[in-house]
Amino acid sequence: MGDLTVLVVDDDFRVASMHAGIVSAMPGFTVQATVTTLASARKVEPVDLALVDVYLPDGSGVDFVRELRGDAIMLTAAIESHTVREAIAAGALGFLVKPFAPTELAARLAGYARYRKILSPPTVSADAVDAALDALRPKIASLQHASAQASPTKALVLHALQTSDQPMSAAEVAAATGVSRATAQRYLAAMATSGDVTIGLRYGTTGRPEQEFSAAAPHSRPGG
Repeated sequence: MGDLTVLVVDDDFRVASMHAGIVSAMPGFTVQATVTTLASARKVEPVDLALVDVYLPDGSGVDFVRELRGDAIMLTAAIESHTVREAIAAGALGFLVKPFAPTELAARLAGYARYRKILSPPTVSADAVDAALDALRPKIASLQHASAQASPTKALVLHALQTSDQPMSAAEVAAATGVSRATAQRYLAAMATSGDVTIGLRYGTTGRPEQEFSAAAPHSRPGG
């Protein structure tokens, strides 16, 4: 199975780019498009998953979710009870309230990937159905524990970030450690989920912002 395709819909370009950066850091996911309006979202080819804000300049993200042929998770500051009910009724698989930590979105994406994997066979058992639905509400602590396991490569990546004078891209981490870019990306995504690294965006003069990583301060890590 190929990468799961993702559409990011948010009225704030920088927020949309940040969410897209988190998606790009997750193994098995590809950002197909990042848009800021309902009209633009409707022009994008069907995707596996859409990350959708409720408040858009030309309409409601809930209406877009209702039209989708794929899955959706709401990423929004909307906290009205009726909006949550409407989003779930429209077909949203999750509702993540802003502001949230990058680890929260990373955990939801990992859970969605597991949900899709469990439901990939033509038929499934009752236990598999329960497991698939449970995967959509991942336990952050358990994910962080699994991601925080020690390995020589993780130590190498973390050392590169800790000794760098500035945040590093996945390509820069790969060059500094001698691992492939895909391997660096995989470890960086896991370490973002565990809280060992933080994710930011590097804005150039042209083109899409590039994701960059920094070692988290000790006090900001889980349990720190």
